[in-house]
Amino acid sequence: MSEAQIRIGIGGWTYAPWRGVFYPDKLPQAKECEFAARAMTAIEINATFYGRQKPKSWESWEKVAPDGFQFAIKGSRYCVSRSKLAESADSIANFFGQGFEALGPKLGPILWQFAPYKRFDSDDIAAFIDLLPEELSGITLRHAIEPRHESFRDPALVDLARKAGVAIVFADADKYPQFADLTAGFTYARLQNQREEEAMGYSPQALDKWAETAKAWAAGEAPDGYAYIDPPAAGTGGPRDAFIFMINGAKVRAPAAAMGLIARLGTSD
Repeated sequence: MSEAQIRIGIGGWTYAPWRGVFYPDKLPQAKECEFAARAMTAIEINATFYGRQKPKSWESWEKVAPDGFQFAIKGSRYCVSRSKLAESADSIANFFGQGFEALGPKLGPILWQFAPYKRFDSDDIAAFIDLLPEELSGITLRHAIEPRHESFRDPALVDLARKAGVAIVFADADKYPQFADLTAGFTYARLQNQREEEAMGYSPQALDKWAETAKAWAAGEAPDGYAYIDPPAAGTGGPRDAFIFMINGAKVRAPAAAMGLIARLGTSD
């Protein structure tokens, strides 16, 4: 594997309170994606959870994002908001038919976020993972699953994810459990505890810690101090790309948090 990349960003780019805080006051809304893509190194697109996007939108987003940038894409709710995930085949096919292969090398991981009430069922999760395509129009796909129920704290989950090369999302959130195990050739973190009283969402000390954690993930290490299902040593390996998104919490601070972390890592263009 080549040298690992650390990409950092936010969820989406349309949020009115960012005007005058992140976006210049007079920036046209049509320019927000381009502005955000040049300030970040990744963006998680959340609109895809609610519905398909137009082919022309994917083509436009690819054009305005710089080389090296990647969009992570949130899987459709019709795939993940059902009692039996194994029954998602038609919805998954529909999701992958909307045209985001137009992103080419700017296509990042696909995020599959499970409902908070979804409990761990190893057979159902295994069947769901088996439905996830490995490639799209010649582009190798990377998948990350986000369990949000404590019942997923089961070694069987780690075993399933490692065998399939699927990442388990790392969450920094008060509402949801944390699963820090490394199971794929990349890591995917969603940091959700920004605070409005902090100018950069997290304190400078916290951002320093996240920077060290990002470096550890990129080096293939399992850093201490996080909630693992298996012992950390079981998840170590070679270099891994790392995706870190500032999501929710004090959302108005998300861009500042992301840029603060980018500055600490020197990962901006």
